[in-house]
Amino acid sequence: MKKNIIFGSFLLLSIIIAFRLLYLVIDPANKDTASNNVMKYEVVYPARGLIFDRNGEIIVSNLISYDISVTPREMNAFDTTEFCQIFKISREVLTERLNDINKRRRQIGFRSVSLIKQASAEEHALFKEKQYKFTGFSSIPRTIRSYPRNLGGNLLGYISEVDSAFLRRNPEYRQGDYTGITGIEQSYEPFLKGRKGNSVFLRNVHNQIVSSYNNGANDLKAIPGKDLVSTIDANLQEFAERLMVNKVGSIIAIEPQTGEILCMVSSPGIHVNQLANINKHFVSLATDPFKPMFNRAVMSSYPPGSVFKVVNGLIALQEGVITPETRFGCSLGYHAGGLTVGCHTHSSPTDLVQSIQMSCNAYYCNTFRAILDSRKYNRAGDALSAWGNHVRSFGLGQKLGSDFPSEQTGTIPTTSYYDRIYRSRWGSLTVISLSIGQGEIGATPLQLANLAAIIANRGYYITPHIIREIKDTIVDRSAYTQRHYTSIDPIHFEPVVEGMYLAVNGGGGSTARWSRLSKIELCGKTGTAENPHGNKRDHSVFICFAPRENPKIAIAVYVENAGFGATWAAPIASLVTEKYLTGTNSRTDLLNWILNGNLQNNVLRP
Repeated sequence: MKKNIIFGSFLLLSIIIAFRLLYLVIDPANKDTASNNVMKYEVVYPARGLIFDRNGEIIVSNLISYDISVTPREMNAFDTTEFCQIFKISREVLTERLNDINKRRRQIGFRSVSLIKQASAEEHALFKEKQYKFTGFSSIPRTIRSYPRNLGGNLLGYISEVDSAFLRRNPEYRQGDYTGITGIEQSYEPFLKGRKGNSVFLRNVHNQIVSSYNNGANDLKAIPGKDLVSTIDANLQEFAERLMVNKVGSIIAIEPQTGEILCMVSSPGIHVNQLANINKHFVSLATDPFKPMFNRAVMSSYPPGSVFKVVNGLIALQEGVITPETRFGCSLGYHAGGLTVGCHTHSSPTDLVQSIQMSCNAYYCNTFRAILDSRKYNRAGDALSAWGNHVRSFGLGQKLGSDFPSEQTGTIPTTSYYDRIYRSRWGSLTVISLSIGQGEIGATPLQLANLAAIIANRGYYITPHIIREIKDTIVDRSAYTQRHYTSIDPIHFEPVVEGMYLAVNGGGGSTARWSRLSKIELCGKTGTAENPHGNKRDHSVFICFAPRENPKIAIAVYVENAGFGATWAAPIASLVTEKYLTGTNSRTDLLNWILNGNLQNNVLRP
């Protein structure tokens, strides 16, 4: 009996040991540990895709940089002073990084971890000369962004190393990878990033690399990212940015027939030399009172001001409450009981064309009331709902669906909004400010440029977009070729176009006469938008397109706290138009006026 117990115990122990040995063999974690002991995997990073302008000029390219990595298990004592001199870092920084690595030494094992990011070619050359002094250290080539011209910082965007939050959302990335954070770099990250590769090396018993593993059969080749052809005209972009120096606001130009964005300026913006090393400049950019990282072109929702009058005019025509010949008087504004909406001096009465030419507030107060008080609706709320449907057909109050990130919706007030505020006791006079693009209306400069494109096209738009082609890739781009028609009959656009033409090219009372061009039929509408924040100056606004027939460019200019639309926004738009269509500027008076203008203090002044 005793022998049987001893034999059984021995058999049981043997079975347990056998199962434990089998587990150690098949456990993936142990396989990985063994593999790491004899093999070294070195990541091969792909070149990021290039970005071209519409004419084939490279506007984003790559330079070689190097990450310096260390394998803690292989690292010996080294001259830290010499190491710091090579890479221009302080001893404190190096000590902090090494201490962090030492804390994770067991976790890291025989893997390599990055110690220095984006070392220059010069630093790398010095390191290679003296690498024998730094056992366990190696270098991995990577690409960093390079910018042949100083343009488009905000629209191009920047890349940065992924953080833990990003890794949780995107498990296909690994620590040390880079991704696009803003602009085109963000929107087209899946195409630009390429695919990482790796090289596998064999170690000997002394943990030294002796050869490529399996003659390179297990290596994975890195695949470069796809090149992009943008819709941007680099020369126009650079010129438009010059015009906005010392000003706060934005310029957007669109090719009406295609929806292609020709330039997108947010000022003040990020300089491309800051993009290349965003971590170095991030704090100063983030704390700048002018918010250069904030892309006003797509993220700011402003009151459109008088440029919105063309929308109300078109809706009134469609609703049948006015005709182009309908005339309203103006006595320095619109007066109803104790309410007055002021206006500037001009001839009176005006018809629709003249009301656009002279930007008459009284005309649009009457027009808007005619829409909301129309007998075809039971109450003003029902009429406002119909009005809102018309407005949204222009792409206002919603995202346009551009391929550019962070696009905002703007705001178009609804009947339920006013019912909630006024408990359903309100009428056309309550919301009269909507007649001239004030009150609760908000629009982004991109939406205003799209509005100009709609009028240029006499009633439709193609979703604005900033990439024309992804090279060597077939992608469904139908969203950027379809026409989106407004709810307005195309026939109603002709008197509006005539009014915009006369606003620039007409006689006395034309609001944008100073910005006319001798050889280009520029059609535009000025706006002076009240600033809803504090007692600062009004915003200067202008939308336009040219030429009148078969338009090639539509523009919106918004300059914060700059006063009248005719004074700043209209000349800027005129200069951009002429530059694009002719390649030069004949109006040196306008050019000098804009280049010498400094309006930034108007924004910060209380």
